[in-house]
Amino acid sequence: MQKFNTHVIQKNETLKSIAALYGLDADALKLFHNNHCQVKDMILIGITGQKELFIPRIAVADENKKVKFGRGNSIVFQPERSLEKYGVVINIETGDHKNELKYETSVRWLKYESNLHFFDIDRTSNLYLNEEEVNEIADMLAYKTSKVLYPLQVSVDKHGKFNNIENLSVFKERWTSVKDEVYKEFEGAVVDQYCDKIEKIIEEPDTLKLYLKNDYFIRTLFFGMYQSFGQNYQIEGKESFPVVNNPIEPEYKIRIEVDPLKDEYDLVNIAGEGKLNDERTTSDFINNYPFSMIISDNPMMNNKGDFRMQYYLNGETFLPETLYLECSIMLVEEKKISVVVTAITE
Repeated sequence: MQKFNTHVIQKNETLKSIAALYGLDADALKLFHNNHCQVKDMILIGITGQKELFIPRIAVADENKKVKFGRGNSIVFQPERSLEKYGVVINIETGDHKNELKYETSVRWLKYESNLHFFDIDRTSNLYLNEEEVNEIADMLAYKTSKVLYPLQVSVDKHGKFNNIENLSVFKERWTSVKDEVYKEFEGAVVDQYCDKIEKIIEEPDTLKLYLKNDYFIRTLFFGMYQSFGQNYQIEGKESFPVVNNPIEPEYKIRIEVDPLKDEYDLVNIAGEGKLNDERTTSDFINNYPFSMIISDNPMMNNKGDFRMQYYLNGETFLPETLYLECSIMLVEEKKISVVVTAITE
């Protein structure tokens, strides 16, 4: 994030008049400029030929450009009564092999209860694989049987972070009609095996929860970006993401920054980056171990993976407009998941 802006000095402007324009103390402006400029451009008493001044990033003539933070420079999560539609693009890359999934979905706020927000998520379009509507039998079966999950209800905490799946009990009820629909179009041993697999998943709530927890769209939308960013407009911490199928997700050490000024499109910009920071080795991940097989008081942390995010929120509602999240990890080959979520306007 840019740490400062510049003001091009106009004829007859003085240090005092420029400071007043931005609501700053003249001595504070001089100190800030001198701490960022080259020695030859430093101000001793007043402006003596400098062509521009360095000014604090949050010093702007138009107050509407400032992000309306809450306490502690926090982004406040206020999704009440919202109904949003999103286009979703998910790229799954392993080495040189790449698959792209596309679909559209709706996200409707339901209620606030027990310090949690509840949402209804529904797919509103067909599923496209590599720009074509799915038509292979395996892909069609996956798409048809996934209907048992939607509408999906989830709970989210005050930071906008995914908490839980809330309507597991209805999946059994839906399965009968979904299964009938599948068998109207397909038949054979492959279909029987696939349906048996789905039934076993539905019968095991813990397995089903893990499966749904790994939904890349849900995890990207409800990442938990509604935080207090402090006086430096940044936070550091650890986050996990289901880049591999493992009960214990890979953990990344990340830094996230928010720009205190809205951009030219009136959007709030949040950017983050980081590295894998997990005790498990590449071999542990390949073998799907939930914990490191090496016991050590001072483990050598595995950093063979990257994290990157770029979120754009509506400048007034703070609801997502465009989100990009990317995670990678080194296995036999590098595996990378990238998710793009874009609001659809009618």
